[in-house]
Amino acid sequence: NQPHGRLAFAILLFQDIAAIPLIAMVPLLAGSDHPTTEAQGLQHVLQILGSIAVVIIGGRYLLRPVFRIVAKTGLREVSTATALLVVIGTAWLMELVGVSMALGAFLAGLLLADSEYRHELESQIEPFKGLLLGLFFISVGMGANLSLLLSTPLVVIGLTLLLIGLKLPLLYAVGRMVGDLNRESALRLGVMLAAGGEFAFVVFKIGRDQGLFEPQLYDVLVLTITLSMAVTPLLLLVCPKLFKPKVKPVEVPEEYRAIESDAPRVVIAGMGRMGQIVARILRAQNISFIALDTSVETIELTRSFGGMPVFYGDPQRPEILHAAKVDQAEFFVIAMDDPEINIKTAELVRNLYPHMKIIARARNRQHVHRLVDLDASPVRETFYSSLEMSRRTLVGLGLSQAQADARINRFKTHDQQVLAAQHAVYDDAAKVMQTAQEARAELARLFEMDRLEEESSDKV
Repeated sequence: NQPHGRLAFAILLFQDIAAIPLIAMVPLLAGSDHPTTEAQGLQHVLQILGSIAVVIIGGRYLLRPVFRIVAKTGLREVSTATALLVVIGTAWLMELVGVSMALGAFLAGLLLADSEYRHELESQIEPFKGLLLGLFFISVGMGANLSLLLSTPLVVIGLTLLLIGLKLPLLYAVGRMVGDLNRESALRLGVMLAAGGEFAFVVFKIGRDQGLFEPQLYDVLVLTITLSMAVTPLLLLVCPKLFKPKVKPVEVPEEYRAIESDAPRVVIAGMGRMGQIVARILRAQNISFIALDTSVETIELTRSFGGMPVFYGDPQRPEILHAAKVDQAEFFVIAMDDPEINIKTAELVRNLYPHMKIIARARNRQHVHRLVDLDASPVRETFYSSLEMSRRTLVGLGLSQAQADARINRFKTHDQQVLAAQHAVYDDAAKVMQTAQEARAELARLFEMDRLEEESSDKV
């Protein structure tokens, strides 16, 4: 979705379309072993153009009725077989007129893409695509003559650098002049597309089969394209270092920075969805608190609802915690949505204020275990809302309110016990999986016992 990504995608589509005339031209450039007259050469060109026209026009007016009939059968196998038949038939027709089968297969793909059944066909041939794409690159890898790197390293490496050296500045210029990209985006565009494309393997192979390339030259070209592809990820890793983003200083009003308050009983780190609810409840109870956040927009929004004591400050900085008088508070509530920041904040608070009671927002069970190691009290952010959703679902399915409450309380108690048991082995994936399986069986047994007790009480 970045500007250079969209332009790169457009260029790649153009390259795919440009592959059609490239593949068609290779047999013409190769000519024939036998001398031909100008009329015969013209006739061959007309045969090729006529075959392409037949495929395109026939496919547009014949494929839709065919696939409409196939769709009425409701059999996915027939639809898949028909799609493969279209591809093989088109490739065979191109082969008959002296053009490569690869061009025919590509044309068939374009025809199928223009059909209203394209999404259904795409889902059906997806397994074939992955398998054949893998076989294609395996064959390319097996065909790469790596010994050339030892025998003629200067030639192979020189051609690779030449390819990247020519394409990268050209694409950079296209991005700057035509795509209206900035310098960083234009450079990323050049790096992404500087390598040779996979169609090069197809075109070079056809050229070798048609006698345009000697086997030695073909091996050098294939290895050059392969090396350029291998270098591309390394160049992409270098790009961010060339353009380090300039961090703009956040303009924070002085009133947000100056933390002024009497000794708070609670300090809240993070005024997102969870932090705001905690702050509203504390304020309704007239409990003194201070809230910290690093988003000016959040602070402005929160203060607009009645001037809450929310200040700008990073809770991972000791001087900010000192200014917020954390040492005089009873509870430190960590309500930020980043698990790693929550962990680091809990570590800092525990080190600076060993006797502080910490209540921290937890993303998942692993996060819970790490917070428990810091002697913090974790609260899973979606746990209680999920219990309420389950409660309403059970009532909607016919259970009474009392039965649903009993089930939910049973599950909550059981889950807390399992979580406590898993804390001793949470760094061992196999043991965690084993305890989870045992817990599922135990929970099913407990629910069954509750059901039997309810049935016996109803009979009495």
